[in-house]
Amino acid sequence: MKLLQKRGIDNAFGIIGSAMMPISDLFPAAGVKFWDCAHEYTAGMMADGYTRSTGKMSMMIAQNGPGIANFVTPVKTAYWNHTPLLLVTPQAANKTIQQGGFQEVEQMAMFKDCVCYQEEVRDPTRMLEVLNRVIEKAQRGSAPAQMNIPRDMWTKVVEIELPAGVELEHSSGGAHSVTAAADLLANAKFPVILNGVGAILSKGGVDASRKLAEKLSAPVCCNYQHNDAFPGNHALFAGPLGYNGSKAAMELISKADVVLALGTRLNPFSSLPGYGIDYWPKGAKLIQVDINGDRIGLTKPVEVGIQGDAALVADGILAQLPSTAGDADRAGREALIKTTKSNWATELAGMDHEQDDVGTTWNERARKAQPNNMSPRQVWKAIQRVLPSDAIVSTDIGNICAIGNAYPTFEESRKYLAPGMFGPCGYGFPAIIGAKIGKPSVPVVGFAGDGAFGISMNELTACGRDEWPAVTMVVFRNHQWGAEKRNTTLWYKDNFVGTELNTGVKYADVATACGLKGVRVNSSAELEAALTDAVEGQMKRNETTLIEVMVNQELGEPFRRDAMTCPVEVAGIDKADMQ
Repeated sequence: MKLLQKRGIDNAFGIIGSAMMPISDLFPAAGVKFWDCAHEYTAGMMADGYTRSTGKMSMMIAQNGPGIANFVTPVKTAYWNHTPLLLVTPQAANKTIQQGGFQEVEQMAMFKDCVCYQEEVRDPTRMLEVLNRVIEKAQRGSAPAQMNIPRDMWTKVVEIELPAGVELEHSSGGAHSVTAAADLLANAKFPVILNGVGAILSKGGVDASRKLAEKLSAPVCCNYQHNDAFPGNHALFAGPLGYNGSKAAMELISKADVVLALGTRLNPFSSLPGYGIDYWPKGAKLIQVDINGDRIGLTKPVEVGIQGDAALVADGILAQLPSTAGDADRAGREALIKTTKSNWATELAGMDHEQDDVGTTWNERARKAQPNNMSPRQVWKAIQRVLPSDAIVSTDIGNICAIGNAYPTFEESRKYLAPGMFGPCGYGFPAIIGAKIGKPSVPVVGFAGDGAFGISMNELTACGRDEWPAVTMVVFRNHQWGAEKRNTTLWYKDNFVGTELNTGVKYADVATACGLKGVRVNSSAELEAALTDAVEGQMKRNETTLIEVMVNQELGEPFRRDAMTCPVEVAGIDKADMQ
């Protein structure tokens, strides 16, 4: 407990259990707030939202066996969100391990692929040594790390000195590599910067990229689901790449002769074609900067690879640029950036409905079936008109949330909490609760489709208690698993299997039954008024509001055009053949 205090880890998320009670008993006295959630799955998502919004490590802890098992999805989610978390997993006691005792499972094996480091406490005299190392590994790897501890270890009486800990200085990159990168950018005719989450995690990373971009007059794109990796009000901000991102960003990066990928592993999903544009500039020279050298060159051919901290590397490149860097057609490039962004803004403002692929008619039918319901894009535009500029926003996995990827921009980082590359449903609601816990004076708004929200809605029973801060949650109600239904309309001839949700459920009424405020809206005007009032209630009356938005069943782009194809019938299937 004293080591947690020394490390400033003062928020823990989970569900109480007997295996952790010797330590949780000390939480109040030590100043550690334990957020007793409704489910470990969502507790882990809260921890991710808390740490991503604050930059401060939090802890996940629960009962051994089934309780800890519920952490697997959120821990892997945090891993690909590059979130440093402390995962403490009480284990069955040494005396009964391997006897198949109560709530026993191989917890180290369970998280092997979900954490950057894991270690089990083998002797009580080594407990602080192990805990200290696990915390440091999480910080250095910017990912969750696990301490597994047999439950009988808590009650051993030993004398141990508090370890001092070692803080490693971040690297500014190899000298030759930084020089080579500066030379490439100095001679580029159309340089483009692509900011990833590393620019957010690095102290001063976003500002360092801004200075470099201004020196080069280079447009700055953001990696998929990291819309807050560059100030959205800056003239050089181009927007997010990837699924339903910014067409302006796609068009601008397609013209690049040099791309500086700053703090990104360049995951394949982030550069898939969008709006019919295969935009990745295959002839461009790529400079990839990542603090993890194992991820450099993993997905794309790299001209110069630099293992280092995003801010330090960007500063190092800037210091070596000649005074003439960026001068080649600077005025023309700046004019093109402005025009491309303006054209996209106009096009996006005029997009009210989703288009059907040739040979399909689902979206046309959806509009006719529910002519009085808003479309997803009408909903997102209404939200943008009243969303506070300083709000922290979370989203979930799903078709409507994905359509929204093109809309939000942020003036600061750590404002956009998307589910990330593990793609879990049920992220938006718990993540925004965690963010509000970490940033109580900032307005927060979470978004989720009705399918994804159904996975995390149990937290409605937890978040209304007195010590829990108020949040605003928006649920898009179209009574379907939209992403899967979109796949069905395109490749499976509308043979909908498992895509339809219960139309009798009223989420606003469920929220009210949990002691919260529930509101159902049917128009843009109603949505704008409800969201404005909900944020005011959150900030002034400690009032949690769930807004249930009635949306038509239009469906946007599918997630995986790259992975889906029409099935080929080889042998006929007939239910009469069932034995």
